[in-house]
Amino acid sequence: MERWVEETLHRGFRVRLKADRVLFDSETEHQRLIIFDNADFGRVMMLDNVVQVSTADEFVYHEMMSHVPLFAHGRAKRALIVGGGDGGVLREALKHPDLEQVTLCEIDQSVIDLCREHFPDVSAGAYDDPRTRIVIADGTKFVAVTNERFDVILVDSTDPIGPGAVLFTKEFYTDCRRCLAPGGLLVTQNGLPFLQAPELKQSIGYFCELFDDAFAYLATTPSYFGGPMSYGWATDDVDLRHLRHDAIERRYADAGAFPTRYWRPDVHVAAFALPTYVRELVEG
Repeated sequence: MERWVEETLHRGFRVRLKADRVLFDSETEHQRLIIFDNADFGRVMMLDNVVQVSTADEFVYHEMMSHVPLFAHGRAKRALIVGGGDGGVLREALKHPDLEQVTLCEIDQSVIDLCREHFPDVSAGAYDDPRTRIVIADGTKFVAVTNERFDVILVDSTDPIGPGAVLFTKEFYTDCRRCLAPGGLLVTQNGLPFLQAPELKQSIGYFCELFDDAFAYLATTPSYFGGPMSYGWATDDVDLRHLRHDAIERRYADAGAFPTRYWRPDVHVAAFALPTYVRELVEG
């Protein structure tokens, strides 16, 4: 008998993926987690009935979440990833040779354990890199109490439902700002502007209150159904968003010009060219 798994994120729009083989389907301590194989998207993980990662297209999200802020910053030594238990953003961040330490703060140890087992190519050894530090904790509590300072903070969160909801609050963003080193940069997962406009508008509104430069950039990941994904952008260094293609190209070459499948220097620059409907959300 065929099994189809439904994504229930959107009120008026739902999709179903065929589960050719289910590898895991259970409640963890924090959320419902299912892992299955699909002929088109490869191996898929859903949390609380929302697609989080698929092996066929994970490179889009993970490359754009990591390389855009890290190459824009250009001198980051310490990075914090909040969420990201699948290890994909960690994998990409560690490709930057100047990074001395990357802290991964994940609330659910089960996510890391299951991704080690079922998605080994996504993390690709990143969990065991000597520059990696894994902290199992609520990200909001971590940034509220830590005395550490980070050059870049990457919020690789789920959508604002369940345990991920607190990662979209002004209080959390305020604590992230406190944890940033001077000239630091915060990038967040901010959903699909076409279907989740209030989510992006609210986050950017908070950023405008807290930072000198608040904006967003876009990338399209096929398994995140409903249009391009937005990434929130917040920093006090107003120059980081306006770097020219040749500057990004030089930084990429200095980092070893490692292979990428989506991110490129010209894509980096173009990602900030927002369609009017998205720009209106960002600029109010």
